[in-house]
Amino acid sequence: MAAPLTDQEKRKQISIRGIVGVENVAELKKGFNRHLHFTLVKDRNVATPRDYYFALAHTVRDHLVGRWIRTQQFYYETDPKRVYYLSLEFYMGRTLQNTMINLGLQNACDEAIYQLGLDMEDLEEMEEDAGLGNGGLGRLAACFLDSMATLGLAAYGYGIRYEYGIFNQKIKNGWQVEEADDWLRHGNPWEKARPEYMLPVHFYGRVEESKGGAKWVDTQVVLAMPYDTPIPGYMNNTVNTMRLWSARAPNDFNLMDFNVGDYIQAVLDRNLAENISRVLYPNDNFFEGKELRLKQEYFVVAATLQDIIRRFKNSKKGSSGPVSFDSFPEKVAIQLNDTHPAMAIPELMRVFVDVEKLDWDTAWAITKRTFAYTNHTVLPEALERWPIGLLETLLPRHLQIIYRINQGHLDEISALFPEDMDRIRRMSLIEEDGGKRVNMAHLCIVGSHAVNGVAEIHSNIIKTDVFRDFSELEPEKFQNKTNGITPRRWLLLCNPGLAELIAEAIGEEYVKDLSQLQKLNELVDDDTFIRDVSKVKQDNKEKFSQYLEKEYMVEINPSSMFDVHVKRIHEYKRQLLNCLHIVTMYNRIRKNPKAPFVPRTVIIGGKAAPGYHMAKMIIKLITAVGEVVNKDPVVGSKLKVIYLENYRVSLAEKVIPATDLSEQISTAGTEASGTGNMKFMLNGALTIGTMDGANVEMAEEAGEENMFIFGMRVEDVAEMDVQGYDAMTYYQNIPELKQAIDQINSGFFCPKQPELFKDVTNMLFNHDRFKVFADYEDYIKCQEKVNELYQNPREWTKMVIKNIAASGKFSSDRTITDYATEVWGVEPTDLKIPPPNEPREALDETARALREKCYTVATRFLPCLSVANWLILYLKVKLSKKVDHDP
Repeated sequence: MAAPLTDQEKRKQISIRGIVGVENVAELKKGFNRHLHFTLVKDRNVATPRDYYFALAHTVRDHLVGRWIRTQQFYYETDPKRVYYLSLEFYMGRTLQNTMINLGLQNACDEAIYQLGLDMEDLEEMEEDAGLGNGGLGRLAACFLDSMATLGLAAYGYGIRYEYGIFNQKIKNGWQVEEADDWLRHGNPWEKARPEYMLPVHFYGRVEESKGGAKWVDTQVVLAMPYDTPIPGYMNNTVNTMRLWSARAPNDFNLMDFNVGDYIQAVLDRNLAENISRVLYPNDNFFEGKELRLKQEYFVVAATLQDIIRRFKNSKKGSSGPVSFDSFPEKVAIQLNDTHPAMAIPELMRVFVDVEKLDWDTAWAITKRTFAYTNHTVLPEALERWPIGLLETLLPRHLQIIYRINQGHLDEISALFPEDMDRIRRMSLIEEDGGKRVNMAHLCIVGSHAVNGVAEIHSNIIKTDVFRDFSELEPEKFQNKTNGITPRRWLLLCNPGLAELIAEAIGEEYVKDLSQLQKLNELVDDDTFIRDVSKVKQDNKEKFSQYLEKEYMVEINPSSMFDVHVKRIHEYKRQLLNCLHIVTMYNRIRKNPKAPFVPRTVIIGGKAAPGYHMAKMIIKLITAVGEVVNKDPVVGSKLKVIYLENYRVSLAEKVIPATDLSEQISTAGTEASGTGNMKFMLNGALTIGTMDGANVEMAEEAGEENMFIFGMRVEDVAEMDVQGYDAMTYYQNIPELKQAIDQINSGFFCPKQPELFKDVTNMLFNHDRFKVFADYEDYIKCQEKVNELYQNPREWTKMVIKNIAASGKFSSDRTITDYATEVWGVEPTDLKIPPPNEPREALDETARALREKCYTVATRFLPCLSVANWLILYLKVKLSKKVDHDP
């Protein structure tokens, strides 16, 4: 069999990645050599692969800068409504290849690097992932930035520039070990520091009441230093900005306290302030009420709102008199990505009332029209509830504002339901049970004009259960915005073979309009297309097999079914259910070695929060089972188990295109949406899953018969919660389940420590909120249907094509279009901003029209030709001049 094409060879075949011109290649080579020499101060004799990566990154960045500046000038001049996406996480991954694709430079760069005698894939592997997120929430934010730029929205991402992102995971003796992610160690070629826009953020202190109103005094100041990263849209010359804040101590930090004292210690104490942006909290779907975390949340919103207000005021410079904030909601939309940036609501109120001197009612009306809130989870342990005592110490003025917001809110509830004290208690922003706390989700709902869930089923649960009281009060406020993924990274970048095959079949427009994939339905019975789709998948599997064999020293059968379960490790995501299936398959092979068996390579990956004991035990169990299975000669190549170490964005880009079966098996009603499920669907994997999150809509789009759906539905889970869940009943009545649990419990998979997994089995019997045993039998039966279909490659591939054709809805372009038109009040545009080498006049039709009008007035009404000529010349210079825009 011929070796599969490398990505570099595939990319040379692909038209949608930009045209290779001799001039382009020569220019790129020149830029590469210039940066190697002048930026990195190296020559080819001493340069390392990392130097070559940086030289290429700077060369590609050169092509961004002109477009970036031009885009910001365009926004300054046209003054559109701006969208601000506030998120504590942006899980960006790598930037180089994504930038080349979006600028149409990839083929030219490939050719230039080839001519320079270097390997593009090797250089791409040198880039560190920007792992500034935990999982779905942070990666969603990254996809949204790509779509907002591609749709031409004047949008900004605001977050924290964590010095250390999500930890690097090592698996040692089957256990997860965390290592710090020093991703900035070698520098970041994609960011630009903006010290000239550094802003103060205040903490602690006290509140003074005076005739002029409340004053927050005696505060500790930390400076917020902005770092800007360009976000290019796809082939439209738009380059938006992600601005991440880094904490800096002011130069007088603590020095005032040491008149003649310990100057050295005072300088060392600067770390206390700068710790705010030191590290990402590694919790996913779990709230950790630490002071440093609250500092991070307030730090990002305080700096961001100052920036937003400054930009709003700059756009009003020409108006006479004091700036009016009446038009603020017409010019500013702020989206809160979960409750993490919720302190933005009381902070904007503080600025309006204390600083800008607006009256309370006006400020509150403007604030509510400005904010919108996205809820990402219904798990109670994930909902943020900050202790009153902590807020009182850290942000005393904000606590006062929250109390006043709550009072106005409860007054409205009392007027509507005067006798219903229970409802008033349930809807309060302040919870009394187990200590007084602020319910941040309630604050977000009350302070926003729109609230959305991230999949249809999730949004319904929010309305009918979690926030039912609020939904009954203001039903029009609650919406659904089903999540999406960017097809640029999750198809063009990670699966070039499939991307080109689709382009050949239906044209290239699908990249910006993924709904066009529906045209593939016409090819479901086309033998040539079926063969080509199957070949692309097999090529991807061959390549990934080589990667696995190199990394894990386990021989992989590339013809086996690649059964993949990659996501954060959490009980609700039910990696344990998958593990029980592995044990069941192993036992079946052992019981009857000569029986037919569809070979499988089961690949599981994901990180556990460092303090999450059960999640870490689940990893240890999976690796222990894998050790036994992989070394058993009776099993041979029929079944292999791989635990993918350090699952992250760049590893997802490798595994997803090679996957046959995607595991999406959370207990119904627990996964808000999922976006991994969408990535697998787009890349030609079939889904085995419960009716949970966006799986429900995937089944609607593709047809339930084209997915492997099993298990309880939401209503079944609710009914079981009422009746009671008895794990022992399932254990006693399902022999294969009993055998698997007995093996785990007895130490079969860990003979040196037979008691090791007692915590896991104890949880499954006595404390399993997510009802693993209840879905086991249906899951096993569904897996048998998977095996049956996999033995018929033609029918399997036909189902794959139907899934790809149905995945158009799950583009983040569609999601962002829905947010733009239904929440933010802005319209996507396909306007292509002229690139930097085009005449300045082409940028702004309004300026040109104004200039021509001025010429007419000048020549018609000024009798003196010399004065008219002088005025025309002056206007030409004045109106053609590049605006000193504000980033």
